[in-house]
Amino acid sequence: MRDLDYVLPLRWSGDDRLEELTAYLRRLSTYARVVVVDGSAPGLFDRHARAWRGLAEHVRPDADLDFLNGKVAGVITGLRRAVAEHVVIADDDVRYDEAALARVDALLGEADLVRPQNHFRPLTWYARWDTARTLLNRAFGADYPGTFGVRRSAFLAMGGYDGDVLFENLELIRTVRAYGGRECRPRDLFVARVPPGLDRFVSQRVWQAYDDLAQPARMALFLSILPALTVTLWRRPRAVLGCAVLVTALAEIGRRRGGGCRVYPFTSVLLAPGWVLERAVCSWVALGARLTGRGIPYWGRRIHVAAHSVRRLSRAGDRPGRRPGLERQPGGEGSPAARKPTTLCDPSQNGLTDDRPQRHSATVARPGSIGRPS
Repeated sequence: MRDLDYVLPLRWSGDDRLEELTAYLRRLSTYARVVVVDGSAPGLFDRHARAWRGLAEHVRPDADLDFLNGKVAGVITGLRRAVAEHVVIADDDVRYDEAALARVDALLGEADLVRPQNHFRPLTWYARWDTARTLLNRAFGADYPGTFGVRRSAFLAMGGYDGDVLFENLELIRTVRAYGGRECRPRDLFVARVPPGLDRFVSQRVWQAYDDLAQPARMALFLSILPALTVTLWRRPRAVLGCAVLVTALAEIGRRRGGGCRVYPFTSVLLAPGWVLERAVCSWVALGARLTGRGIPYWGRRIHVAAHSVRRLSRAGDRPGRRPGLERQPGGEGSPAARKPTTLCDPSQNGLTDDRPQRHSATVARPGSIGRPS
């Protein structure tokens, strides 16, 4: 077993996937020490405890953590209980193999945050549709996965991250950057992900569009598509075909980067124009939810903020955390800001992975630490 911890936050309303997840945890427990932070109802929690006894440390989220986004409470609880310096955080639908875990572990030797790339297995029709989003994200950089590798000392030094946001993965990435951490995003590190059920897939359409409110330029682009499409169809209908070809070409670029052809289907390239049109529609619905103050429903609560900017997180770094358990105190040698300004470890232009970091400047906030409840 590697000196590696694996934190899995979950909150289930049913046990349809219990058998499959238990089989995964059985394999995973031979590679890493597993901490499952379970926010499920008492009956489900007890059933999980029996099923996972001996496979994982199974705990409830710490009572002092009360975030709108309960996943963040699970992550922070898990990092409090982790003992290894290198920790993998993963959603309950992420499926690592030993080679991918070893790669994340190795990259954490040089980075504070490692950002793998997810791909769906099995490939249902709606998984192929949603893969178009992944390909377009990869065309312009990297996708936002359901898993990260983090240095525990860096995470504790920056005091965790805000859990009152919808796009919690982007919030974590930006918090690491704000604290001068080093992010590595190898586009050839692929980790499988089980697609959601069809009902959850449908419910995520507006939810994911709402995430784009944290990226104003991206949101503005999608909001402009419907008006532009209306004008173009009226004046130059043939130009619409040209736009569809352009989107398809961008998706293919994303598929080829980092050897993505091994895991991403070509059918998702062909579906990319349809996905863009769907996001254009959902973006207007998401904007309406934000302007009317409705936000996005999440487990009986509503979240209004998608994520904070790096600039705001950097300014907020000097102030103590506003949530219990996120007290910030002066950090030491292991904190991100105590080492180097933000660096980015990214694939080189030829599509091959270059694990040597490329330097980017960043505003560095004062680090801190995160404490366990007494």
